Amino acid sequence: MTEWFRAHPYITYLIIFVLITYVYNKVFKTRRLPILKEAVIYLLLGVGAFMLLLFQMAALPIIPSMAVAVALMLMVKIRYFFQERTNRK
Repeated sequence: MTEWFRAHPYITYLIIFVLITYVYNKVFKTRRLPILKEAVIYLLLGVGAFMLLLFQMAALPIIPSMAVAVALMLMVKIRYFFQERTNRK
C-alpha cells in the first residue's frame, strides 16, 4: 500500500488533506470564522498536508494512522447517536 501511495502523490495528498480537514472540523472547530480566517486555516492545513505527504513518502504510515483516528471518531459519534436514541425512549 505504501508503494501505491508513493506512486500516486497527488491522490495521497488529497487523501491526507481530506482526513486532516475532517479531524479539524470535528475536533477543533468550535464556531464559524470569518472568510479570511477560514481561508488562512485551510491554507495552513494544506501546508500541513504537504508536510505529512513528505513523511508518507518516507515510508511512515501517515494515512493508515489518520484513517484509524477518523474511524475511532466515527465510532464515538455512532455510539453517542445510539445512546441518545435510547435515552429518548
